[in-house]
Amino acid sequence: MFKKIFTNDIIYKSLYNGKWIESSSNKLIEIKSPVDDSLVGKVQAMSKEEIDRAIANSKEAGVKWAETPINERAEILHKAADILEKNKEEIAEILVREIAKDRKSSISEVQRTADFFKFTADAGKNLEGESIMGDKFPGGTQNKISIVTRVPLGTVLAISPFNYPINLSGSKIAPALIGGNTVILKPPTQGSISALYLAQALNEAGLPPGVMNTITGRGSDIGDYILTHPGINFINFTGSTAVGKHIASISTMVPLLMELGGKDAAIVLEDADLEQTASDIVSGAYSYSGQRCTAVKRILATDEVADKLVPLLKTKIESLKVGSPEDNCTIVPLIDKRSADFVQELIDDAINKGATLVTGNKRKENLIYPTLFDNVTTDMRLAWEEPFGPVVPIIRVKDMDEAIEIANKSEYGLQSSVFTKDINNAFYIAKKLEVGSVQINGKTERGPDHFPFIGVKSSGMGTQGIKYSIEAMTRPKAIVINLDK
Repeated sequence: MFKKIFTNDIIYKSLYNGKWIESSSNKLIEIKSPVDDSLVGKVQAMSKEEIDRAIANSKEAGVKWAETPINERAEILHKAADILEKNKEEIAEILVREIAKDRKSSISEVQRTADFFKFTADAGKNLEGESIMGDKFPGGTQNKISIVTRVPLGTVLAISPFNYPINLSGSKIAPALIGGNTVILKPPTQGSISALYLAQALNEAGLPPGVMNTITGRGSDIGDYILTHPGINFINFTGSTAVGKHIASISTMVPLLMELGGKDAAIVLEDADLEQTASDIVSGAYSYSGQRCTAVKRILATDEVADKLVPLLKTKIESLKVGSPEDNCTIVPLIDKRSADFVQELIDDAINKGATLVTGNKRKENLIYPTLFDNVTTDMRLAWEEPFGPVVPIIRVKDMDEAIEIANKSEYGLQSSVFTKDINNAFYIAKKLEVGSVQINGKTERGPDHFPFIGVKSSGMGTQGIKYSIEAMTRPKAIVINLDK
């Protein structure tokens, strides 16, 4: 089945109108492994003219797709989910090679995407409209009835990130499709190959030609062109805050749904179960080398708590498996040298300004060993900047109110964790934190996928989650019946 997406074991095609084609530009982009710089494959560098053609094709296909009954749309998503499950081992191998994600997590990503498709299909079937009687409003009339339904927005541009190229493509595509939209998928350059496998699963499941087309190419070459294209009706983006702000600045009258960066804080109180807290923090901070927007990125605790917590964290961190994703290591090479260089900059700045290195600060090319700092102060870059790598600072505070104050000074507002046995203190802190979600006695993380997922401030726009994403990519339409005419 997946043989269709490449001309040989190296050159991958793009999906257009239900067929896999090569770009007329005759230009290819090499995708190399973050682990050893070996060639994983080459993807098409599509031209602006091909973007025009793909969007026009989606518009044409969208007329019939919008009229397709929801149960038929749902059936295609279920079939695609079955294909993903059947081929999850093969797809996971691509993830391991292309983005250096460990095999266990790669399989989990594919399975989670299959589950997401199934749940989205069923949620879509349960979407209902409403009828509104005119006499319910003061000054209204009994002779009017409004029939309100939800209709698609049109063509959705789905832009996914390197760290979850399958899951965070699927979480955009499935709600868009079940809502009756067509989709233009622009996967990350590093992660393109993995996303193309997802596209073929949908294609094989019977998605009508043109309902989803893929655009591969570097954002620096085609990004602004596709973002400002008049044929795009909705932009769903996951990526860096800098790029998100750029998208917001150039998009005009196009609704946005964006998941951006984070600086998620773990606030630990005196009565927390520190053994469990340490386990949650290490899992939340260091899995996939911290390359997650929802990773724990700073710890806020009093001296009393920090003194007890540091040795627990140190032991657990130093037991993490470091190395190749093929060996199911937790700490793997970062996605590229530039990312590793940036993490090293933050580490060096903390050391130069007097932070206490607890463990780590070891590097082999893109591989940064898990690093923990104590006594990090607010004049250090690590206190505020998102590393997107395996380094975590402990910032000591005098009480929970100072922890709240420091947490809220961040430009980001994705998630936070609060570790305590006192539910009153947990809710006191949770209500004051300027974030989209607060985890009580648990690590920051995305999901379950039917929960609302929200970023405030520089962490995003809009609400994701299966029901919420479907609603974001559809709109109400009212038909008013005048009974007395």
